[in-house]
Amino acid sequence: MGAEAKCTARVKGKTVSGTARLETDVLQFRGRSTGSGLGRSSSRPGGDLRLSIPFKAISKVTDRDGTLTVTSKDGVASFDLGAAAAKWAHKIQHPPSRLDKIGVKPTWRASAVGVDEAAFLAELENAVALLSVGRVVNACDAVFYGVTNEAQLSRLEKLKGSIKPDGAIWIIRPKGRPEISEAAVMKAGRMAGLVDVKVVSFSATHTAEKFVIPASERRR
Repeated sequence: MGAEAKCTARVKGKTVSGTARLETDVLQFRGRSTGSGLGRSSSRPGGDLRLSIPFKAISKVTDRDGTLTVTSKDGVASFDLGAAAAKWAHKIQHPPSRLDKIGVKPTWRASAVGVDEAAFLAELENAVALLSVGRVVNACDAVFYGVTNEAQLSRLEKLKGSIKPDGAIWIIRPKGRPEISEAAVMKAGRMAGLVDVKVVSFSATHTAEKFVIPASERRR
């Protein structure tokens, strides 16, 4: 998502000027104040206030006369966003699914290896034209590759040969695990001749990173 707006926020009786940002699953705000905030917040020297309100923590969302108001267990926060208020409210109430974030298309040929989340595989199978689980087929629009350690990343170069010129390899890895760090994944992608173009939160425990063939090297 990444929508951003300069605005005035009202939080726990305080009026603060700053910047609000709407990400895929969280509403953020940074402004100048000496008070405490809502949800995850921090007050820094000089009155720098940061808020981070996950969509899942929001129990009520309204937009009225250009003001977005969200309610969570920690209280109420209002943001004067003007015409954008209604759009932000809709996005908070209807966040994109992970298939939306990945950009899945019904015409896709896809493969999934090392992915053990049955719910995702069922979602994907219902959304694409072909899904091969456990075996990589040729001419894939997307390969979903689940990894748990760095050694498994050596397979990327071979997987690269199974995607279409404009296809992608999505590496799905556990979050916060030293045995499969972000730096290791990025390095392995480069060594395989791929470039990373996107990262999404795959689940509460896993991250998905998208790698593609550089445009200059794609076969015509």
